[in-house]
Amino acid sequence: MIKVKNAEKSFDGFKALNNLNLNVKKGSIYGLVGTNGAGKTTVIKHITGVLRLDSGEILIDGQNVYDNRSIKEKTGYIPDDLYFFATYNLREMAAIYKKLYPNWSEERFEEMLGVFKLDAKRKLSKFSKGMQKQAAFILIMSTMPEYLILDEPIDGLDPVVRKLVWKYIVDDVADREMTVLVSSHNLRELEGICDSIGILSKGSMLLERDLDDLKSDVFKVQVAFEEGSAPEDPYEDLSVLHREKRGSVDLIIVRNKREVVEKAIRKYNPLVFDILPLTLEEIFIYELGGADNEIKGIIF
Repeated sequence: MIKVKNAEKSFDGFKALNNLNLNVKKGSIYGLVGTNGAGKTTVIKHITGVLRLDSGEILIDGQNVYDNRSIKEKTGYIPDDLYFFATYNLREMAAIYKKLYPNWSEERFEEMLGVFKLDAKRKLSKFSKGMQKQAAFILIMSTMPEYLILDEPIDGLDPVVRKLVWKYIVDDVADREMTVLVSSHNLRELEGICDSIGILSKGSMLLERDLDDLKSDVFKVQVAFEEGSAPEDPYEDLSVLHREKRGSVDLIIVRNKREVVEKAIRKYNPLVFDILPLTLEEIFIYELGGADNEIKGIIF
């Protein structure tokens, strides 16, 4: 598993990570989300051993990751900003990866070349951004990583290619118990593949939950009462993230178990009472908007 414990990091007086804790279970897909500047890429660069913490620990398989060759040999990393040697083609880059990663699979490499239909003899510098993303994915997946770290992996890819990328990831998680941490602004796609979600806010973990549990604890509720039948604040026993009035109907977003919500509201005999599920994107907006008003920085 991947474990970040009490991580602290500052750059020129700016605290990028603040007592951050993060846990990724073995054989799972973990979605790391947050507003721009929340610290997602900084966390990833520490998990991959690119940067060193000021204090705290980052462990993979119980070992510290910084300057640990054995961990890096089984960790695949695709950053948001890709880098290739300017004069190299895909086969020449593959030869370098083959020397660096002991689990390199030539069979996987050739298979993926055929599936993604890339010209392995063309210079990578001549590829489009989307093609370079595909090339990076082919190279990393051919190393047969035990841990896969992805920073905006589908940015710039068309829907057909995105589906292929996720298929390879999900299949390797199922077949080899590969462990995946993925940071993305595309919450709709994360919702379809992730087991767990971590929401970052200002370098700290705002919320970390299994996705199914998270979606079962946050609801959109529509309520209307007969005039004078309910107290001034009928929701005082609930954890309300957002509340607004639409005519005679209250719209509230609550973070409570369904049975708690029903008990708290039904005792006042509402005329209208609907509990609706929220998408991951809606949960993200309300958690951040309700917590610290970071909603202005959200980009989808």
